[in-house]
Amino acid sequence: MAFNGTWKVDRNENYEKFMEQMGVNMMKRKLGAHDNLKITIQQDGNKFVVKESSNFRTIDIEFTLGVNFEYSLADGTELTGSWNMEGNKLVGAFTRKDNGKALTAHREIVGDELVQTYIYEGVEAKRIFKR
Repeated sequence: MAFNGTWKVDRNENYEKFMEQMGVNMMKRKLGAHDNLKITIQQDGNKFVVKESSNFRTIDIEFTLGVNFEYSLADGTELTGSWNMEGNKLVGAFTRKDNGKALTAHREIVGDELVQTYIYEGVEAKRIFKR
């Protein structure tokens, strides 16, 4: 599948502003903007295994398209939600457990890059990864 492989963050767009909107403190925002995130994605039909490795943590996430699961962000924010496929794009709809607000995420392949877009409370950010 197109998402399969290991992807390393190359650049961010509006990521610090997004983290600020999420309520991440300034120190964690500065660290998070330079976390050297690497994502390894393995897709088998509707099942995904994603390994996220950064300067702060390594976590394995397993999910099936359309099935709710729980996930915590690097700053400790807990979410519940699911990923679905819309065309060639993975679309995630998540709800924060602490305040019930929605976080949307998209993953899509654009050229030779994986573009991950986050939207929270009207603030959009992108993290662009290369293989």
